Amino acid sequence: MTGLLIGDLLQRGLVARPHTAAATLGDDTVSFADLDARAQRTTAGLRALGVGPGQVVAWWAAPSLRALDVFVASARLGAVFAPLNPTFSVPEVAATLDLLDPTHLVTDRAHLDAARAAAADRPVRVAELGAVDRAAPEATSVPLPDVDEHSAHIAYLTSGSTGRPKAVLVSHRASWLRAGPGGGTFAAPLRGEGVVCTFPLFHYGGWHYVMEAWQNMTAVHLVARADAEHVVAAVERRRPAALYCIPAVWERVVDPLFGAADLSSLRHADTGTSPVAGELVERIKRRLPGTTTTILYGSTEAGRMAALQDHDLERKAGSVGQPAFPCTLWTDAEGQVWVRTPAAMNGYLGAAGSGLVDGAYASGDTGRLDDDGYLHLTGRTSELIRSGGEYVAPAEVEAALRVAPGVADLAVVGVPDPRWGEVVCAVVVAAPGTVPTLDGLRGHVRDRLASYKHPRRLVLVDAIPRTAATGQVQRTRLGRELVEAQPAAT
Repeated sequence: MTGLLIGDLLQRGLVARPHTAAATLGDDTVSFADLDARAQRTTAGLRALGVGPGQVVAWWAAPSLRALDVFVASARLGAVFAPLNPTFSVPEVAATLDLLDPTHLVTDRAHLDAARAAAADRPVRVAELGAVDRAAPEATSVPLPDVDEHSAHIAYLTSGSTGRPKAVLVSHRASWLRAGPGGGTFAAPLRGEGVVCTFPLFHYGGWHYVMEAWQNMTAVHLVARADAEHVVAAVERRRPAALYCIPAVWERVVDPLFGAADLSSLRHADTGTSPVAGELVERIKRRLPGTTTTILYGSTEAGRMAALQDHDLERKAGSVGQPAFPCTLWTDAEGQVWVRTPAAMNGYLGAAGSGLVDGAYASGDTGRLDDDGYLHLTGRTSELIRSGGEYVAPAEVEAALRVAPGVADLAVVGVPDPRWGEVVCAVVVAAPGTVPTLDGLRGHVRDRLASYKHPRRLVLVDAIPRTAATGQVQRTRLGRELVEAQPAAT
């Protein structure tokens, strides 16, 4: 193996700090030395089960540190690790398997039966973690293939405009570059032990913080759920130097309800992903005096794209900062934000072309660069709803709700929300003699969609505005009307 390879990412911590924590989750802790040993065994087990270079290894399991073993092992074998949301329904997993075309689906005991059901009639081998461990030979040091640093090591799922997910392929080299200095949490050495990561390990943000922490030879402290209770508990127990939360979680962390919590270890209190109100930054500063706050902006396809540093928070309020190293940003004639970076994705799995134009990525966001080169975002070019850092396609939610009891017609839009940025709002024309309820709609999609796609608001209307020529939902008009009449929303 040569070059910047993710399978080697543990080496700095393994050499310099072998017995210090590499990661924690709840009561579980694993050191750099133990994680490397576990990854060696998992590498041997996966190799014995037939995993090799270029193959896709899907991961679907409850949050656990075993995900780290499979992640590192897949990279060492030259395979592509593809983490799935553990809350996916069986139909959602089946559709994702059709997209990824993996050779193996690794799961835990709790998901095993569902994984087998999702994989039925598909050429994928389902392997429970225990079977992976048992497959490893006694001599766990096995020959490893030559791996090219430009080859993909991970596939991140992200929603397309139709609701069908895309799989973003990122190379070993790009992930190394993304985890390097770029104006974020690790722009300066941490004073303390590690960072609390509030992103899940089926999300790009989760694995970014894992890799960034390891490159800096420090621990990543994971949480089972990204709510204030779990986050505060992790800070009090693990005493990290840094914490990143999306604005909706920060709102709760700095709530007086947690005023007695000991958060004094924190030196960095970062945020981003959705719009950050100046009032929230002020509350963070009052609750955590002496901390620095960086607002980060990025994408799965390009990594970190911009950062607004603590010293610019007042001077450039409302901005997401200057381009992050090593990115170049600009806007086109329509105001869409473009980025060129050596850390860009390889492309979308199964898609023709790289998804890049002359090596540049069109973000889908609109904005402007001011005279000092700071980026100010103004909106989205698509209809995707961005709620708490996750993208939700209206068409997918509409398809699930269209057959719900009492629904004669409907449209799904995003409406502004101070905690989540946007939330999913179902606009429904009720069938005669019925009165649909929000709880009823949520119950209908409970086993069909992941929870972040569930409607959080319901508005009953007499008719859905549509174009005369094509019958398409006039989503912009509908969203504007909902904002103007928001007190009427349920």
